[in-house]
Amino acid sequence: MANVASDSKTDSLIAETRERLDAMPGWISQQTQSSTYPRAFLAAAEARGADRAQMLADAGLDAQRVEDPEGRLSLREVWMLAAVTRVRSGDPTLGFACGDSMPLTAHGNLGYALLCAGTPREAVGLLQRFWHLRGRGVQLLVNESDNDMFMELVPECALPPRLVDLMFSSIATSMFRGMEFLIRDLPGTAEIWLQGPAPDGVETWQARLPTLRFSMPRAGIHLVGDLSVMDQPLATANPEGLRAAVAQCERESALSDPGGDVLRRVRAMLLAGPNGYPSPVMLAERVHMTPRTFRRRLQEQGFSYQQLLEEARRRDSCQLLRDPEREIRRISDQLGYLNPANFTRAFKSWTGMTPREWRQQSSH
Repeated sequence: MANVASDSKTDSLIAETRERLDAMPGWISQQTQSSTYPRAFLAAAEARGADRAQMLADAGLDAQRVEDPEGRLSLREVWMLAAVTRVRSGDPTLGFACGDSMPLTAHGNLGYALLCAGTPREAVGLLQRFWHLRGRGVQLLVNESDNDMFMELVPECALPPRLVDLMFSSIATSMFRGMEFLIRDLPGTAEIWLQGPAPDGVETWQARLPTLRFSMPRAGIHLVGDLSVMDQPLATANPEGLRAAVAQCERESALSDPGGDVLRRVRAMLLAGPNGYPSPVMLAERVHMTPRTFRRRLQEQGFSYQQLLEEARRRDSCQLLRDPEREIRRISDQLGYLNPANFTRAFKSWTGMTPREWRQQSSH
């Protein structure tokens, strides 16, 4: 029998998700998503005792559409079903189980392209290029230095944090399993970062996955070590198959809706320069909009400039703190905080630690 949580906080996830989705733009209702991922969530929840028919009814979905291998669902339906499976399964680690069940071939033409890539680096480039085909609603940002790569997951819409944790744990686990399959020897350290607190029962997954870090400033996969492995030939490389897979991905991409493009572009442009981060007026000019239209387009997706700025500061603070020679006061200035104490307060609200404590922990 399912270990269904009965506390009102957990049960409220369905109502909270529905309320958030009702306030989002129309593009989330376009049927652009593969039915593969909803089936994986249903299967994982069903294995934990949840009733499949009841979950579909709760999400307002027809079984035939979900079971069709070529079926397409909307993001709204995918997110709603994810919330339902989390609640009805009663398992806060459901995302890990779901991601663990999806091989590279579960990702359609994109998965086949990754299998056929010549090197891991080429595979990462393909993943970035065609991420929107399978990861709509979530952005993938890849940052790399000499011996450090972070593949960051960022939500495109303002979803409930518990739902984001569920989706990100699934995506990160699936990505890691794909990396394990493609790369024989991963760099020295591989970690999965999540922003929410450690869920009950996570010990099982701690033993089966790389180091899991919770309450972190950003989410994704962090690789540290000799990244020359990213340029080594892959055993599954297939140039002819790659050309065919990329051609199919390009056809899919040509048919995809560009509704979330502004948010993706703004996130990519929110980088700290010598004079800090670009202002809303500067960003509006770069995307060829008036400041008023710019604000409205962000609001349509549930975000404001200030939210995105804090997101960028959270992301960049971790990268800057990894440099032990960089003074915390200098980092505070670079992130645009007038007072280092304000930076310390903000960082502690993100991670539960001061910048100094986080730096000490991450160095171990």
